[in-house]
Amino acid sequence: MADERTLYERFAASADAHPGLTALETGGRVLSYAELRRLAEHTAARVLGALGGRRPERVGVLANRSVAAYASYLAAQRLGAAAVPLGPEVAPARLTSIARAAGLDAVLAEPEAADHADFRCPVLPFTADNGDPVSDLPPYEPRPDAVAYIVFTSGSTGTPKGVPVLQRNVAAVLDHATDRYAIGPESRVSQTFDLTFDPTAWDMFTAWSTGAALVVPARSDLVRPARFIRENRVTHWFSVPSVITYARRLRDLEPDGMPGLRWTLFGGEPLTLEQAAAWRQAAPGSVVENLYGPTEVTVSCTQYRLPADPADWPVTANGTVPIGTPYPHLDALVLDDDGREAEEGELCLRGPQRFPGYLDPAENLGRFVRFDGGRATVYEDRQPPGADLYYRTGDRVRRGADGALLHLGRLDQQVKIRGHRVELGDIEAALRTVEGVAEAVVAVVPTPGDAEQALSAAYTGTPQDPLALRAHLADRLPVYMLPRGFTHLDAFPLNANRKIDRRAVGRILSAHG
Repeated sequence: MADERTLYERFAASADAHPGLTALETGGRVLSYAELRRLAEHTAARVLGALGGRRPERVGVLANRSVAAYASYLAAQRLGAAAVPLGPEVAPARLTSIARAAGLDAVLAEPEAADHADFRCPVLPFTADNGDPVSDLPPYEPRPDAVAYIVFTSGSTGTPKGVPVLQRNVAAVLDHATDRYAIGPESRVSQTFDLTFDPTAWDMFTAWSTGAALVVPARSDLVRPARFIRENRVTHWFSVPSVITYARRLRDLEPDGMPGLRWTLFGGEPLTLEQAAAWRQAAPGSVVENLYGPTEVTVSCTQYRLPADPADWPVTANGTVPIGTPYPHLDALVLDDDGREAEEGELCLRGPQRFPGYLDPAENLGRFVRFDGGRATVYEDRQPPGADLYYRTGDRVRRGADGALLHLGRLDQQVKIRGHRVELGDIEAALRTVEGVAEAVVAVVPTPGDAEQALSAAYTGTPQDPLALRAHLADRLPVYMLPRGFTHLDAFPLNANRKIDRRAVGRILSAHG
């Protein structure tokens, strides 16, 4: 039978069983489970006091990587409210827009961020009151069908898109992960993502479901992950692959440099085989697994474990590690342009991890399909999608002979150049085969004095001769797929989630003309 305990029930059970064990290490502070629980309860009591005893439905958390962030998140869970992470570095106008869309009842904020936006609800600066246990909090009422958190992602229109995730959605992925990765009271789990990025929920509650310690690096630590892992005795590391590129540039990934690391998980963007090999050399005792998952299917939904012997690693057409097979409790379809099952096409998913539909029902239009075994039909309705519907990920995949899925790029990265369909990911993969090229991004840029658009490429690594790059690609790609120009960058700009900011790269390429 599925374990549908809520996030707070899981944390409270660990606090009951292991009150003296470390629950959180961040910013030089170490809190036990008992201390963190007491702090969360005091914070929850302050919210109730500010609302006149009324239980909130949605609580904003305007904090990041601090005790305030984690205690406030837990306080929202203790109140049975949905936690809505808000980035302190986000522009005030965007924060105001998110607050309106979320319908926040209260905001818990780091003191220096309390006046950051017009929230139109009580804003409570965090206080580290960790005195006597709170005696007047109402009993906790678990609701597996309640919303656990709401993450706002970038919408195609520029308006933030709210993704509510239910307690039972998170329960499904936590049960799978804590068992698969052998997380327990002796484990030390990293938390590399910002609070606004949904893998944070995975990090927090795989640790706090099992009595493990959550170990939070500062942003400055992320460019030297091996040093942080070694000095902080991290056993489970989960991050985006781009940290490998920065670590290599700073000579952080020395052979056998992470002897205590047991599990390494990467997700959020493609993991290249070259990146995986560099990490494997630095942590030969660690299992390396590639995860994939959109926010709408709760953090991660497919998995690919690289074999222990690198000689057995796959060779893929685009040089990336497969995203693997869907979790056993999920249903997956690969659909071609006609909505029929195919070996290559759009990945669609359903099951207990699938979210209940967007906060704004208008966003549901076209994002789900119904499949009767023959041909899929697109769900064109604003109503919450039924459990029988599949979520359309917008990601193009190819199913291998072993059943593992290879990620081929976003459907919206397919562009038309001179009447030809072009997959930007194919050009990027070809660029990465050049010796000395570390990462590559290709974008469509305007052509001065010409109605046609053109392709332009940016890359990191060793500077290359543009003519040699073009010649290399000409041996692998048709003429219409050759970039007009090549721009070397020391490093790609990253967004708040530490992923490559493709839009920012596109602006750089457009400026170069």
